[in-house]
Amino acid sequence: MDHSTPLSFETRFFLQAAQVEQLLAELLSSRPREGEIARPETLIAAMRHGALNGGKRLRPFLLLESARLFDAEGPAVLRVAAALECIHCYSLIHDDLPAMDDDDLRRGQPTVHKAFDEATAILAGDSLLTLAFDIIASDETELPATVKVQLISALARAAGVGGMAGGQALDLAAEKVKPDEAEIVQLQAMKTGALIRFACQAGAIIGSATDAERESLTAFGEAIGLAFQLADDLLDVTASAEKVGKATGKDAAAGKGTLVAFHGVEWARQQLNGLVAQAEELLAPFGEKAGVLIETARFVAYREY
Repeated sequence: MDHSTPLSFETRFFLQAAQVEQLLAELLSSRPREGEIARPETLIAAMRHGALNGGKRLRPFLLLESARLFDAEGPAVLRVAAALECIHCYSLIHDDLPAMDDDDLRRGQPTVHKAFDEATAILAGDSLLTLAFDIIASDETELPATVKVQLISALARAAGVGGMAGGQALDLAAEKVKPDEAEIVQLQAMKTGALIRFACQAGAIIGSATDAERESLTAFGEAIGLAFQLADDLLDVTASAEKVGKATGKDAAAGKGTLVAFHGVEWARQQLNGLVAQAEELLAPFGEKAGVLIETARFVAYREY
């Protein structure tokens, strides 16, 4: 992306989302890649339905901007960002299944199991998950092998039993036994926060950051991960389904414990202010180069969709 003329945050966010969308469309073509036998038409269509549906592409944006702190840009970084988005889209497809959150609407469109069927949705999610690691490992992702290994290891942990998948398991268990506040914070840090934290870590890994820089970005990712979920829970209470593109009010209807349910709307808004201030403090050592990431923290906390 050309940086000769400064772009507004909204323009930058939109343009990078479009770049990720374009690359995902190429990666999800019906043409088999080297080593593949065939790509079943219906499965590819389901994967594209789940991945190419106008998402915000927040996690890729965080990864790209975190890497840019260290002047790391280009096609290889974009490919890692697309791999991360494959993981996120897989998680949404599976989360929407009847056995999970049982949603019919995602980003204003029928969920994958509604547009196709449950078995195809499961396989579409499985395929996006494995494709992510294929993308990073590929020779087309021109990064040092040591960097690829670090990225694959960190992403596997963020997506797996100790991260996103484990958080989903805790969330399902919370529907039967109401969690306390500390348990809610833990499950949200895993289910929602782990991939957001990885996005910031990945930028530091790609950029060969120092230990101190990597710790700052990791802590920044944790702060905005919490802010993202808190804002999401707030929207579930205050926004319409039309505005957010999915069903709202489900947490309250299911009696699901959230921090908003524990403390109320005004408390949540105050917490979001505090998390934004924390994010700004963590990125202060990076100076003006961190301006876009700080604006991202504000967007995450104060978004209306």
